[in-house]
Amino acid sequence: MKELLLLLLVVTKASSRSHSSWCEPGCNCQGDLKFTICSRALFTELPARVPPYTDLLDLSDNLISVIPEGSFNKNRKLRILLLQNNNISVVEDGGFSQLEFLQKLDLRWNRISTLTEGFSFGLAFLRELQLAHNRLTGLHSRSFLHLDGLQRLNLTGNSIRTIQVRSFSPMSSLRQLHLQDNRLTSLRSGIFSMLRSLEVLNLAGNRISKMETGVFKPLTSMSLLNLVNNQMSTVYFKTFLSIRTYSTHILLEENPWNCDCDLQRVFRKLQSIQRLFLDDYYNLTCEEPPVLKDYRLMDTELCLAETITVLIITITVVITVLAAILMGERSRKKKEKRRKHWPQQGELSEESDY
Repeated sequence: MKELLLLLLVVTKASSRSHSSWCEPGCNCQGDLKFTICSRALFTELPARVPPYTDLLDLSDNLISVIPEGSFNKNRKLRILLLQNNNISVVEDGGFSQLEFLQKLDLRWNRISTLTEGFSFGLAFLRELQLAHNRLTGLHSRSFLHLDGLQRLNLTGNSIRTIQVRSFSPMSSLRQLHLQDNRLTSLRSGIFSMLRSLEVLNLAGNRISKMETGVFKPLTSMSLLNLVNNQMSTVYFKTFLSIRTYSTHILLEENPWNCDCDLQRVFRKLQSIQRLFLDDYYNLTCEEPPVLKDYRLMDTELCLAETITVLIITITVVITVLAAILMGERSRKKKEKRRKHWPQQGELSEESDY
């Protein structure tokens, strides 16, 4: 029994030495070398020694600033790559090109300001891309050119002001798109083209004040549209009418609504569409006109005066028209009577001549 225990101890030590030879100092290689944890190791560049069979590589909370071309040529079996909380400002073309099995790439809290076409080389099977809290200012038509299989894209907390038409079109499998807390001011038709699988579109915390009427039309699977905390004062009925999904929940709180009667009519119409759900309608408040500031939009008395005025005008017009018709009818009858009366007088005058 003692000999067996001694043999197991020798094998364990040998295995440990073998594992340590593959593992960069500062990293912890676990799970038969399938998990390599190098978090908070103060690395300024990518480690040279990573086990070739690693599934998960955690390089978060380091000081890495550049991802050179072909950085992961020896780690093609990676499925999860965590690079959040570094100083990455440059991703060279082809930096991730050999990661054909990669499913999740986390680049949150870095300093990336541009996405070149080469950024997405080799990432056709990537399912989740985290780019929140970087320094992106715009998205171009070739920014995500090779991300055919992407399902979740997080761009929260950047400084994105512009999105070119068809920027997201290569990602026909995308199901969640998070664009909250950026600097978008308008939404143009075409920027969401080809996103037929998109279920969640989060646009909260931007500066959106204008939306073209067909901007949401391509989103035939959308179940949640979040437009909370933007700069919308009004909205057009056709903008939301173009959403053709069976059931879509829309969030619109914390916008500076101009509560004129046109806006109230739009919301009444929207509430009549059974496939659309205005989840926070009862919480919407008015910013304009000043007399209605902080009133709830749902308050039906806000347009009562206008409704009564329109009613009075309509009734007055109807009465006037009816009166004119009656007067015309009386005048016609009088004329007919005169026509019948005058011939009789003529006959009498002829008889008197004889």
